Amino acid sequence: MGAEKVATGLLEDKYKEHKEEHKVEKGQVGGVAGDDLIRAQNIEDLLSNEYFTIESPGIEYRNKGAGFHNGYYLYAITLPSKEKVAARINQESVVSNGDSIYSGTSTMPVGKIIKEDLTKDKTFLDQIEFKEPLDRKDFYIDMVGAAEIQSKESFIETPIIIMQIIIVLITFPIFHAIGSKLGIFPYFFAPKNKKTNEWD
Repeated sequence: MGAEKVATGLLEDKYKEHKEEHKVEKGQVGGVAGDDLIRAQNIEDLLSNEYFTIESPGIEYRNKGAGFHNGYYLYAITLPSKEKVAARINQESVVSNGDSIYSGTSTMPVGKIIKEDLTKDKTFLDQIEFKEPLDRKDFYIDMVGAAEIQSKESFIETPIIIMQIIIVLITFPIFHAIGSKLGIFPYFFAPKNKKTNEWD
């Protein structure tokens, strides 16, 4: 428990550094979209602009389906034209102009097209299309870029679990051996009897 407490404190600080290292500037892929960036209305806008953003009602973009593809979490996002495409979204850079995230309009981060045949990943398509099909499956939108960060749980909890397992593997045999000598625990391997002197 003491080791876990110390490790958690150290990893909390490291996680802050990790997030700082992956911050992107406004206007970069994964960053906050500026007012001068095109608001894509349809798939044609996506394909004809190197960089763009999308405006979505509230958090609708998180409720239309999602799935894992090549280790990335992609959402089914609906364009104003009602066409649906897959998008990888940096939630830190989503800007809402409503009173809450559930109202008003959410402006997505700066995005760009990544050409990829999504039909090769049937498991992913089953996940993201469980409500409605995507209109294009030959690309997805990257709205993360260099802003990719590990989740806090993955960054902190996974190393701590590994550390705890290592500590148990090291300390258990030691404490069990001590306990066995004191008669608290049974021996795993009974000690060999010392040879008695032939004159005894």
